[in-house]
Amino acid sequence: MDRLAMTSPDLVAQNINKVAELFPSVVTEMLTCTHTHTHTHTHTHTLSCYRHGIDFDLLRQELSDHVVEGPQERYQLDWPGKREALFAANAPIAKTLRPDRAESVNFDTTKNIFIEGDNLDALKLLQESYLGKVKLIYIDPPYNTGSDRFVYPDNYAADTAAYLAHSGQVNDTGARLTTNLDSNGRYHSDWLSMMYPRLKISKNILADDGVLIAAIDDNEYANLKTLLDELLGADNHIATVVWQGGRKNDSRYVSVGHDYMVIYASNQVALADGGVRWREKKEAVDEITAAGKSAWERSGGDPSKANELFRAWWKALAPTHPAQQSKHYNRVDDTTGCPGRVFFPDNLSWPGGGGPSYPLLHPTTSRPVAEPTRGWLLQPARMQEEIENGRIHFGPDESKVPTYKRYLDETDSQVVDSVFYKDRRAANKNLRALLGSGIFDFPKDETVLSRWFDLVTQSDPTAVICDFFGGSGSTAHAVMNMNAADGGARQFVLVQLDEPTDAKSNAAKAGYATIGAVARERIRRAGAKIVAETGAVIDTGFRAFTIDTTNMADTLRAADELNQSDVSLFEDSVKEGRTSEDILFQVMLDWGLMLDLPIEVLHVGGDTGVSTGSTAGVEVHVVDDGALVACFAQDVSPAVVDAMARLRPLRAVFRDSAFHTDAERINVEQVFAQQSPDTKVKTI
Repeated sequence: MDRLAMTSPDLVAQNINKVAELFPSVVTEMLTCTHTHTHTHTHTHTLSCYRHGIDFDLLRQELSDHVVEGPQERYQLDWPGKREALFAANAPIAKTLRPDRAESVNFDTTKNIFIEGDNLDALKLLQESYLGKVKLIYIDPPYNTGSDRFVYPDNYAADTAAYLAHSGQVNDTGARLTTNLDSNGRYHSDWLSMMYPRLKISKNILADDGVLIAAIDDNEYANLKTLLDELLGADNHIATVVWQGGRKNDSRYVSVGHDYMVIYASNQVALADGGVRWREKKEAVDEITAAGKSAWERSGGDPSKANELFRAWWKALAPTHPAQQSKHYNRVDDTTGCPGRVFFPDNLSWPGGGGPSYPLLHPTTSRPVAEPTRGWLLQPARMQEEIENGRIHFGPDESKVPTYKRYLDETDSQVVDSVFYKDRRAANKNLRALLGSGIFDFPKDETVLSRWFDLVTQSDPTAVICDFFGGSGSTAHAVMNMNAADGGARQFVLVQLDEPTDAKSNAAKAGYATIGAVARERIRRAGAKIVAETGAVIDTGFRAFTIDTTNMADTLRAADELNQSDVSLFEDSVKEGRTSEDILFQVMLDWGLMLDLPIEVLHVGGDTGVSTGSTAGVEVHVVDDGALVACFAQDVSPAVVDAMARLRPLRAVFRDSAFHTDAERINVEQVFAQQSPDTKVKTI
């Protein structure tokens, strides 16, 4: 049986293998690390690690039709630390996600995920399981205010001296090489180096028809836009939306109260091929429609009186009323079958001129009506058809040019604007109502997020929405709001750094040790509030995880480092204190299974044989009705192996130390070969 790797994918190795298939001559060996172990007072042993690498000079020559001498200048975004950031994105990690049932809500049934820890690690761990499965990524990363370092624990944020040396502005002795030191540029470099690997990996989990929305302010908008052009492609830029959130009357020059929402498609061609068109319902449509029907009823069926009452209703509206955007829908229909139906009289003239010319008789006077100077929009047969359908609106006599009835209920949706206003203070007020005053500063408005999430997921009400800068949990709140409103089953995946709250903050005083704790409590309370207010049956739970070191013990030792008495210390490959559920989720990640899959625990080999209720016997985890069965017991009997094989799973995994001889391992393979030959069997 083979062993599972139990690490995140090594993207560098995968890329090297792809290049090697095309250009085997450019593959070379390179030293990657050395390990020195001292096992006596007098002797040390050094292990050297080699791996395949690429000779980039040879590769450049392979791809050139001339002799390559030096690097080519080209348009690109560059900064000191970019190569290190690229390396960080590709490097594998030996970490895992450990489930935390105590912090979870409805752990066994929920489809939502909450992860606390560094989002770079989280994205690396998730990229196999969620490969191409996320419909929408929304992020609100830390805005770059020029502070020395970010809370994210990357080793990119150099101090001023290191940045100047790295960027070539001083020599090895620290002497200035330029007259204008760009020390402030390091803040942009630090921020870009933090963002680059996260965005690079995140595109792996984005579906082909997926969308990324990133919130940002003026400080890094230009850099973020250029960075996303590089990573997702400039052709996939959908729009940059401006969110005007308030006014700053104390500003010296201009009140800068806006943020940007930079929107990219994973593949805009896939969106177009799928017929995707983002539309939202016009505001106050139901209110306008009701006013039209009311005017007709109060008029006693008098068309003139009905329109007079309807126009009076419009005049009484405040200038800021949301219905004002549809104020051209100012008539009510008197046609049999749809009295009181709201419409606006649309133009029937041919755009640009040159339309058909023909006489059209007024239905009351029987004389030809006035004809538009540019000709009719409709051909005679189509015009007659629309007259019979009651869609042509004639004036009181033939002196008026007829118009077309454009009904509001047929045009109640519209394309979204690229600029909108929503006061940010509403979000603070909403969060205060949930958690108390001063718990979290500057939360994003969940109602605004719901609006944009709805646009992206209109055709997919079961979409996965990921936010790897989770903050106070606004994204989760927005997802639950949407599901309650339309009966959808969208899922959220939130990642929040295990950032401690300030000891003097209201959050710390309220008992929240980390920002993640604030977000989890916000989700709990928001979910309960939504259900109480709407009665909707939605998923308000989440499986909570924390990022930790791998469950696998470090058993790598040189042969001459071990004494016979020490061998037993390295028999078990699992760290002490790790539970079977800890190991299970690491196996699921390693095998590319999503974290929300249902898990059933069986007990095999006790008095009851196979049972879901009894605790007797060996514990066996069954994931998603047989996508994976796992047993991590220290001793696995042939009866347990037989019971697992009879489940005919796609995958099976055991603890390697559970089998004491090669014969026992061979027996496991033979049992599965006979009873479930398609099962992939591995050990950890």
